[in-house]
Amino acid sequence: MCGDHMALYNEVLPEFRRFNAELMGISVDGAWCHTAFAKDRKLRFPLLADFEPKGAVARTYGAYREQDGVCERALFVIDPEGTISWSYVSPIGVNPGADGILTALEALNPK
Repeated sequence: MCGDHMALYNEVLPEFRRFNAELMGISVDGAWCHTAFAKDRKLRFPLLADFEPKGAVARTYGAYREQDGVCERALFVIDPEGTISWSYVSPIGVNPGADGILTALEALNPK
């Protein structure tokens, strides 16, 4: 998890909710680390620990970096049926922003 994009998502959370979307962060860090991080950053969405077995969820989504033992900075929009309708893997060190997520949510919820 990276603090800059978590802070951004915290700010645009009302936009995600406008589409009845739920936001969650996930990384291979432990639950205690997530609790401290969320409290420090005043996050208003859950952080999930993909800790044991390490990276099991990330591997399922093809987003685990074996060589580094961390998750990719990957974004997924999953529709109500559980299908990935959009995904993006951002380069390490680059904030992926929220535009792609919002565009994908708009496509799922045409007016």
